[in-house]
Amino acid sequence: MVVTGLYVYPLKSARALSLERVSLDAFGFQGDRRWSVVGADGRVITQRECPALARLVVCPLPDAIELRTEGRESLRVERPAADRSTLPVDVWADRTEGASAGPAADAWLSEFLGVACRLVYMPSHTHRQVSLEFGRQGDRVSFADGYPVLLTSAASLAELNRRLDVPVPMNRFRPNLVIDGTSAFAEDAWARIRVGECEFRVVKPCGRCVVTTTDQQTGSRGKEPLRTLATFRRVDGKILFGQNLVHDGPGTIRLDDPVAVLERREEIAPG
Repeated sequence: MVVTGLYVYPLKSARALSLERVSLDAFGFQGDRRWSVVGADGRVITQRECPALARLVVCPLPDAIELRTEGRESLRVERPAADRSTLPVDVWADRTEGASAGPAADAWLSEFLGVACRLVYMPSHTHRQVSLEFGRQGDRVSFADGYPVLLTSAASLAELNRRLDVPVPMNRFRPNLVIDGTSAFAEDAWARIRVGECEFRVVKPCGRCVVTTTDQQTGSRGKEPLRTLATFRRVDGKILFGQNLVHDGPGTIRLDDPVAVLERREEIAPG
């Protein structure tokens, strides 16, 4: 098994950035989902409510990002200073914090999305705890839904696409780490893996939502692949694809790095 894809999402729910190598820090893949758009109520805004976020390209720069989308002038946004005050940010059931990027970014995004919103950055001192039901005390996560790293496999996507009239690309599932060289859904039985020099706990299968039905280039939305996925990957009311990982320390992963299963668990039985 080898790594065939490495992706980060500098801004939660915006377009992926494909990498040849990535370093892991306390939050997960370095630079992944440290920025987020939030509404007036402080809750994160994602492609669930605003599929147009799929058309937003966020380019990392030294101490800044650049917001780009077709038909609009790009905007450079400086990373908030470390001593800037923060505001409360809600990521589903979690209350965390983010530093405001300022009125220019807020206006640019509000006009683009057609809804009043703000752009925030998660400072390095922030500690958003991973759910203790699946993680350990001290495990951290950025503005990602719940866990630092999402793994998918090429074989699992191939099995899904075999059942679809029109195949979908892997970007519908917005993974961080894509692997090849295993059987479809073999990852269901993994408890611990090594990827290159890094070790991960495989803590929880990923329940999928309407974002998988969103074209990640155009933002248009249909019914697949979620409808077909539900026919053979439904467990306890959730439709599963991919596995959430928690890393056990810093390190670097590269494309073509080997993947080894260190511990296994009982497989789920979808149906």
